[in-house]
Amino acid sequence: MTIAFLIGLFSTFHCIGMCSGLVGAMTMSLEPKIRQKTSQLGLYTFAYNVGRISSYVVAGFLIGWFGKVLRDLLMPTEGVAILRLIASVLIISMGFYIAGWFPQFSRIEKIGAPLWRYLQPLGQKLLPVKNLWQAFLFGAVWGWLPCGLVYYVLLISPAKDGAEGSAFFMLSFGLGTLLPMMAAGFLAGRLSSLRHSQKIRIVSGSILILMGLISLWLATDPKVHHLLHFHIL
Repeated sequence: MTIAFLIGLFSTFHCIGMCSGLVGAMTMSLEPKIRQKTSQLGLYTFAYNVGRISSYVVAGFLIGWFGKVLRDLLMPTEGVAILRLIASVLIISMGFYIAGWFPQFSRIEKIGAPLWRYLQPLGQKLLPVKNLWQAFLFGAVWGWLPCGLVYYVLLISPAKDGAEGSAFFMLSFGLGTLLPMMAAGFLAGRLSSLRHSQKIRIVSGSILILMGLISLWLATDPKVHHLLHFHIL
């Protein structure tokens, strides 16, 4: 699952721009004695991120299960190969999205808007955070924040063949975002300005595009070519 971890890592500045305000809200809601003690602040920030990543894993499991059912119905023979091909194209798309070359990709975030309207008030009720369990729940709720990047990774995850594989793929992605988001917790959102650095976004996006092209090359085996040729004709 190295590719999922790298996607999470190279999307660092997008994640900071998207979620650092939420982490900052949790951090600033903590009692001063917790914020002023590095070990305590680290525990609360870690609990928040564990909750966030847990939501990614649950979403991955559900999408993976649904994807496998759909694949078995429509493409029982070459389904996995086709999904891997689609996943490679989506990685390239993410690269353009991160680099800022195709902001229209953000429209995918509208998919989760109805669910988010229900969950957002629950997250707000968890503030101020007073214990580690509450920090975990706050992260678990905000893990469902509509995010184009997370949705693209979720669309890729069914290529891992099954609910468990998709869940582990999302876990790897979440771990890739862990250290940057931990840093955002300590700096209380002050890193969000880095999201607007065009140079950093272009470098991160270009790396994802390169990863997608390599994945596309690996995914296009003769069986896939034959299947695509059959359907085109």
